[in-house]
This record gives sequence, structure tokens and C-alpha cells, in this order.
Amino acid sequence: MGETTMRATYGFLAVDRARLRVRVIGEGPTIIVLHGGPDFDHFYLLPELDRLAEKFRLVYYDQRGRGRSADGVRPKDVTLISEMGDLDAVRSDLELETVAVLGHSWGGVLAMEYATRHPERVSHLVLMNTAPASHHDAEVFRRHLRSIRPASEINAMDALAASDTFRAGALHAELDYYRLHFRPALVATDQLDRVIPRLRAHFTPERVLLARAIEQRLYRDTWSSPTYDLLPRLHHLAVPTLLLHGEHDFIPIRLAEHIAGAIPDSRFVVLPGCGHFAYMEAPELVREQVGRLFGVSAFPSPRRAADAGP
Repeated sequence: MGETTMRATYGFLAVDRARLRVRVIGEGPTIIVLHGGPDFDHFYLLPELDRLAEKFRLVYYDQRGRGRSADGVRPKDVTLISEMGDLDAVRSDLELETVAVLGHSWGGVLAMEYATRHPERVSHLVLMNTAPASHHDAEVFRRHLRSIRPASEINAMDALAASDTFRAGALHAELDYYRLHFRPALVATDQLDRVIPRLRAHFTPERVLLARAIEQRLYRDTWSSPTYDLLPRLHHLAVPTLLLHGEHDFIPIRLAEHIAGAIPDSRFVVLPGCGHFAYMEAPELVREQVGRLFGVSAFPSPRRAADAGP
């Protein structure tokens, strides 16, 4: 018997001062997927995360001002408040009172922010390789990153960031920089080669500069503030939560443990032999654990997902 190909549907959702590019695939309980960055779009998650579409309806969108949601957006149009409003607009457009939310990396911060602000609208929470939940832990992460890099790599990244081509948003300079940035984030070099080209597949130099400016605005709303701390709010979150973290993630495991320890109804799973991109590095374990959260005991043999589309 040959493979059956799942087909995704695409569209745009109009929100205040923006149009969000939305991709939907699969059938079953709905999971809204929040990509990381915060200066990327959702394309880097594909096609591996689509394996969940055997049992779930996955709803991806490019966050405001990034990727194919960039047209007409100015940096000042994006704040943490607008991010929460956009996510809620996606939920409302699906005509669902409650929805599961999956956040990868920086997307985990957005997922936690939304869940603590609107717990009555979140049925399940999946935090995959989540970014830190406080200013303090973000600083720990940044110091850790510099401590695990050889001096030659730090110098190369600093030189790239100071170059005219990088400052102009040149795509080749971006990819060179992120290849260095994510080198300690993945266990296997071939996986690095797979993910890096996806990061800017739907960007132009102008969109790169816009995404960078948005990133800095979002950091000012969160990690850059000495008082930013989600952990006290997470203590009051009554949402079934799964945290998946790579054994070799470049975000230290102890920072994810802080989050798991704060959420009362949470399960924390460290994935062996895995780095920062669990959906790609350990896809079967991810499917098993997410299925367990929802009470799905087994997935069928994987079908081939359609290509990521336009």
C-alpha cells in the first residue's frame, strides 16, 4: 500500500494592522503552534512537526511582522499585547472556546503568557524546548551560551554582526550567523544543515530588518526588564502541561525545570540524545508524549506530509 499524502490549507487572517499567514493540516483536536525566534516564521518547523497531524489539527501562523505576515507591518505595531491579541484572534477564527497551544523555543514564552492571561481558553499546553520564563533565567541562558562557545566562534559571530552585509539584512550573512548560533543547539551536523536554510526561506533583507526590530521590541516587553518573571503566575495555572526538553539543548535543563516546578499540573520529559529541535531530532518520542497528554495511545504509521507549500 502506498503512502497517503496529507494536504495543508493556507490563508490569511486579518487582524489589526496586519494579515497573518495561516497554515492548517490534519484532523482531530486543534493545536495552535507558536514558532520561535522571535524573528523567524513557522517554516522551520516543517515538515517534521506535521507528523502530529495524524491525530491532531495543527494550526500554524507566521507571527505579525515575520515571514509572510510582514506586509504593511511596522515595528511599533508589534508588542507583547499585540502578540496575545493575534493568538486569540486565531483561536476565535477557529470558533473554539478552548484550544491547545504548542510553543517551541521563544514560542514557549508566548504560550505561557497566553495561558496565564487566558487559562479558560487553553485546554492543553505543550512547551517544547521552551525559552526561559524570567529575566533572571534569560540572563543565565545568555551567559551559558557564551561559556559553551570557543573564543574563535564568539569572535566570528561578533565580526559577522558588525559587518555591513549583516547590518543590511543580507540573507547569506544571516544564515552564516545562525549556523554559528545554533551549532551547539543540535547534536548532529546534518540536522543543522536541514534547519538553517529554512530560517529565512520566506524573508527578504527588508523583512529581516523588520523582524530584528520586532525582536528587540518583544525583548523590551519581556526579558530585558529586570522585573520580568512568569514563574509566580505559572504557580496558579491549572492547565495540563507537557514540557519536552532536549538532553543536549543549549537552553540549560535547569531553566526548564524551573517552569515545570512552577506549573502544578505539568509533566517534564527530558528527551535523550536530543538538542533544541525536538520535533526534528526525536519525532517519534514527541508524538508519543504529546499523544499521552491528550490520551492518544498510538499513532498510525507515518504518512508523508505534503510539502510546506507556498
